[in-house]
Amino acid sequence: MNSESPSNLDPLDPAAISTNAIAVENLNFSWKANQVVLCDCSLTVPKGEFWMLLGTNGSGKSTLLKILAGLLEKESGTVEVAGKVGYVFQNPDHQLVMPTVGADVAFGLVDEDISYLHTRMRVERSLRDVGLGNFQRRPIYTLSGGQKQRVALAGALARNSEILLLDEPTALLDRDRQSELVETVRKLVKENHLTALWVTHRLDELDFADGAFLLQDGKVVDRGDPIRLKQLLKQKVT
Repeated sequence: MNSESPSNLDPLDPAAISTNAIAVENLNFSWKANQVVLCDCSLTVPKGEFWMLLGTNGSGKSTLLKILAGLLEKESGTVEVAGKVGYVFQNPDHQLVMPTVGADVAFGLVDEDISYLHTRMRVERSLRDVGLGNFQRRPIYTLSGGQKQRVALAGALARNSEILLLDEPTALLDRDRQSELVETVRKLVKENHLTALWVTHRLDELDFADGAFLLQDGKVVDRGDPIRLKQLLKQKVT
């Protein structure tokens, strides 16, 4: 990636704010005084792109995502998120709360002042977008893990989220379902002009990304071309 890429702009520069969906600079977070999770962490994700975040367990990936989603409060640093955020958990059972698919997707719209017809249209559209157009009446308990993740994704789309944050969404899925989900998210990003930051430890998923970050000891130590990072990490393993 060349030096003029939007992802390498200063996050606090006005140009970066206009071209980046996410801009983080010198972010710090600790669970306790002696348990530092994020330390001077900086990254930028360009609007309309699909980026992935890699790192070993304990490197701070999930914590960073929760701060971006507003689920955790940063200790210090700067965080700019230019758009409405939709969050997809690793385990969909932690966020699907209604008995049927349609009801669950609609549940996220209860705080919005929109009509029943408008709600129904959003639910139908979002389920079509994730390949579950005929699943509105299906009970949640009958779904596979991959289908549940698609319902969670549809919930974010129904709320008109512009930025998708996905915390290892394929961790509990088999290989075929993993590929289907990552392909679906990439298609949504490109066709609906969304931005996505996807946490993963599966190197094969990097083939679908526009870029990637490597997190180590709470800070980004490498970023850029996902294929280069994939090759680099494979070499370290071997």
